[in-house]
Amino acid sequence: MAEMRTDEAAFGVAISGRTSIPSGENSVWADVSPLLEAACEDLQEGELIHGDNFNLFAAMSALEIMDPKMDSGIVCTYYSLEEAIENGAAPVPISVDKTTDIRCTIDIMDHLLACEATWHKGHSLAQTVYSCLYLLRPERTLSHALLHAYCKVIHVTCKAVLSVVSDARTHEEEDLFTMAYGLPLGGGDRDERCLSMLNAVEETISRQLRACKASSSKRRLLEDIEPLQSNPDLEEGYCRALLCRLRFRKHFYHLLMSMKRPQGRGLELARKHIASCILELDGCLKSSEFLRASAHGMCEKNIQDTTASGCQAIGFDASLNCRLSAPTPPRSIKILSWVKAIEYFLKLLRDLDIVCSYSLVPSLEAALHFVIKFQKSQPDLVARSHLQLLLVQDGKLYGQIPIFAVITGAAGLPEVTNDHDIQKNEFVVQLGQLVINLLKILCTNAAWQRRKLGKMLQDWRVTYVQLELAFKNEFGEGSKPSNNELRFKIFQQILMWVEEQTYWIASRFLILGFELELYSVHDYYMVYWYIYAILIKLAEKTHLRIVMNNSTAKKKAKKKRDSFKDAGRDYQISAAVLFLQSQIYLAEGLSMMFAALRNEHIILAPQGPFNTEHEIFIQQFELLQKACLPDHVSYMSFKESTKLVNFSTLAMCDYFKEAQRIAKDVKSSFANDPDKMAELRRVEQVAEHNNIALNVICRVGAIDPSLKVTFEFSHHPFFATAIVKRS
Repeated sequence: MAEMRTDEAAFGVAISGRTSIPSGENSVWADVSPLLEAACEDLQEGELIHGDNFNLFAAMSALEIMDPKMDSGIVCTYYSLEEAIENGAAPVPISVDKTTDIRCTIDIMDHLLACEATWHKGHSLAQTVYSCLYLLRPERTLSHALLHAYCKVIHVTCKAVLSVVSDARTHEEEDLFTMAYGLPLGGGDRDERCLSMLNAVEETISRQLRACKASSSKRRLLEDIEPLQSNPDLEEGYCRALLCRLRFRKHFYHLLMSMKRPQGRGLELARKHIASCILELDGCLKSSEFLRASAHGMCEKNIQDTTASGCQAIGFDASLNCRLSAPTPPRSIKILSWVKAIEYFLKLLRDLDIVCSYSLVPSLEAALHFVIKFQKSQPDLVARSHLQLLLVQDGKLYGQIPIFAVITGAAGLPEVTNDHDIQKNEFVVQLGQLVINLLKILCTNAAWQRRKLGKMLQDWRVTYVQLELAFKNEFGEGSKPSNNELRFKIFQQILMWVEEQTYWIASRFLILGFELELYSVHDYYMVYWYIYAILIKLAEKTHLRIVMNNSTAKKKAKKKRDSFKDAGRDYQISAAVLFLQSQIYLAEGLSMMFAALRNEHIILAPQGPFNTEHEIFIQQFELLQKACLPDHVSYMSFKESTKLVNFSTLAMCDYFKEAQRIAKDVKSSFANDPDKMAELRRVEQVAEHNNIALNVICRVGAIDPSLKVTFEFSHHPFFATAIVKRS
C-alpha cells in the first residue's frame, strides 16, 4: 500500500528535495495506491504523471524509469577492442571485392554521420561517434586511403565541435557532451595534414568521375586511371556518392574553422561553406536511391536505417566503450536514422547561417533582440554555442566593444563617457559581468534559461542597490553638483537603465513559463496579473530613461527660442512605451477576465488535495518575490485587486479595446521593424477576439449555466484567446 501526505509541498520535497515551500496546516496521510494503479494502466511510454503544479521541470532530480539515459543495463558483444579486431569486426581491407569494399565504406560514412548527429543531441561521444572501431585504431586504416582520410577528418571535426561547446560552457545542459574519455581526438596529426589527405582522395575520385563521363576517344587517354570498383555500370554512381560525402566533410570543417575566427571576421566565408554543405547534403540524399538499388539483397538489413543503402555498417560496437563512461551509468543509445541525421545537419546549417548573417550591431538591445528571435527556431546545442562565442569574446561584445561602452550606449550616454574613470568602480565592473552573463544565459535552452534568469534577478537587484548607495554617498540627496555634472549624469542614467533592465529580465522570466508549459489554466489569472505588474514598471522606467535622454539631447541641439515648444514635446509618450502599454492593457484585461470567471464560478478553482492558492503563488513567483520585483507586491495585494472583480464591473472597463486601439495607432512608428509589426498584429487579434468573448460572457454568462469558456494560444504565444461555447 502506498501512502502520501495530501499537501503537494510534501510531494515536491519527497521527489526533488526542495524544502522552501511550507506544507498545508491540515496535512494528513492518504492511500494513493488506486491512483498509482490507474496511472500505470493509462500512461503511455514517455508520459509523466504530475499534479497541477508539479512536473519534471520543477524536480530535475526525478527519475524516469525505463528512460534510456537513466535506466539502461548493459550488453557486451566484445570485452575489448583487441578481441573485436581479432574476431574480424573491423576488417582492413573491408572486402577483397572492390565493389563491396566501396559500398561498405559509404555505409561506414553514413553511420558515422548518424552517430555524429546523435552525439550533438546530447549522447556520449564514446558510445556514438567512437563506437566506430576504425576511429579507435586510426593506424589500421593507413592502407585504405579513402577510409583513412575520412576517419581523420572525423577526428578533427569532433575536436573542433568539442572545443566550441567547451569554450561556450553550454555543455552543462548535456553533461556528457564534452567528456572525451581519453579517446584519440585529433589522431596525433596536424589538421592541415588531414585536409591534404582528404583533398588527395577527392581529386582521385574526381578524375575517375571525369573518366566515366568522357567520350570513347578521351577515355583512351585516361586508361591509366584505376577504377574504384569492378562493375563499370556502377562506377559513376559510386563516384558521385563518395564525392558529395567527402566534400560535405571538407566544407563542414572549414565552416567550423571560419566561425572560430575572432571578432566575426570569418562569418562571410562561413556562409559560403554553409551553402556548399547544404548542396553536398542534397547530393547525399539523391544518392540514396542508387545505393539502395545497387545493394539490394547483398547485405545484412540495417534495422535502425542509419545508412543510405539500408545496409548494416561494418566496424561499429557501442558496448566496447561502456566502461569508459564510469562513474555514469551505461546508456542504451538509439542512433538517429540516416535521414534524421541529414535533417539535423540541414537545420544546424540553417541556424549557423542565421548566426553568420547577423550584422554585429554595436547595441545591447539589438543583440538581445537577435538572440531571443534566434531562440524561437529552437536551435540545438552546437548552434547556440557558436552564437554565444560570437557575442562574447575576451569579455567584450563581439570581441570588439568593451562592456562599459555597451552599458553606456544602452543607457543613452554619449560616447565620451566610455573613457570616464567611473568604469573602474567595483559595482560598475560587477554590472559589466552581469551583462556578459545575461548574454550567455540567453543562449542556453529554454529550461536552463528560465532557471538562471530567475536566479540572476537577485544579482541585478543587489547591484542596483549597491550602485544607488554609492551614488548617494558621493552626491548626497540634493541636486546635482555643478563641479562634477558628467559623473552625476553617468551614475543617474546607469541606475535608471539597470532598473529598467531588471524588469525586462523579470518579464522574460515570466514569458518563458508559457513556452515551457509551466502554467496551468488555473494559474493564468495570477500569472497575467504579475505580468501586468512587471510591464507597468518596465514601461515607467523606459519612459523615464527616454525622457531624460531626449531632454539632454535637446539642450545641446536646440536654440533657446525653441525651448518652450520642446518642453511640451517632452511629455509625449514614445512609441516604445506605447508598444508596452498595448501589452499592459492586454495582460490586465486577461487577468481581470480570469478573476471574474473564477469569482462568478464559470471557471472553478482547483479542488485537489495538494497546494493552496497561496502556496502556488509562492512557487510560481518565489524568485521575483525574493528580488522584490516589483516592490510591495505580494499575494495579499494580488487577492485584494482581484477578489471583487465581476462581469458587471468588467463590462465598464475597456482593457481590450484600449490594447487594440494603441496597437493600431502605434503601427506607423514601427513600419521598418517587421518583428514589432508582427507583435502588434498579434496583440490586435487577441484583443479583438477577447473583447468579443467578454461581451458575450457579460451578456449571457449569468443566465446561461451551459456556457463554457476555454482558452487557446492560436494568435499569440503567451497572451491567451478566450473561446466561448455552449456545452
